[in-house]
Amino acid sequence: MTTLLHIDSSVFPGERSASRTIANAFRQAWQDQHPEGVVIHRDLAADPVPHITADAWSAGHTAPDERTPQQVAAFAARLRLIDELEEADAILIGAPMYNFSIPSTLKAWLDAVLLPGRTAGEKPSVAGTPVVVVASRGGSYAPGTPREGFEFVQNYLEAVLKNTLRLDLDFIVPELTMAPRNPAMADLVPLYEASRTRAFEEATVKARDLAKRLAA
Repeated sequence: MTTLLHIDSSVFPGERSASRTIANAFRQAWQDQHPEGVVIHRDLAADPVPHITADAWSAGHTAPDERTPQQVAAFAARLRLIDELEEADAILIGAPMYNFSIPSTLKAWLDAVLLPGRTAGEKPSVAGTPVVVVASRGGSYAPGTPREGFEFVQNYLEAVLKNTLRLDLDFIVPELTMAPRNPAMADLVPLYEASRTRAFEEATVKARDLAKRLAA
């Protein structure tokens, strides 16, 4: 039995969120391949992870028998999230771009699960686990575009997910999601529609391929 850990971080619900919509398509295709599988869904907008505190951080660098009661309580919350991450066979993350970066709720989750000596370091416990990130954005930050230099979502997540946690990282990038709602972007609507269609197709194909790979 396989387990998919699904993390959403968009502040918008349902169809109002591009990242949620595309991620749901991935999840559905995954469940079609694994009807008996387990999906653990964390909605970081509805149920935010506490931002890292001094107790939660320092507990990870303190021997268990030397932790204060406050450190023990704060670290327990981190351990629940780390356990979920380690038990997952695959990870799906919705990461919309807000002000050129990821939502603070997703950053809080990453701060909680990144633990040197366990999930990070010489032998990360989650190394090799596949993770697909739906990195939606209102405009385009692709190479060659005017705002290429403002792309801090994929660059940051590569540093954390791929280079630090050593996950097997893949992206789906729906672009120009503001075009239908912003009159100044009206000419870009066809490009938005093409990007959205491509993102749905990638979500279905990547989910099926990954499910088959893990089942082999």
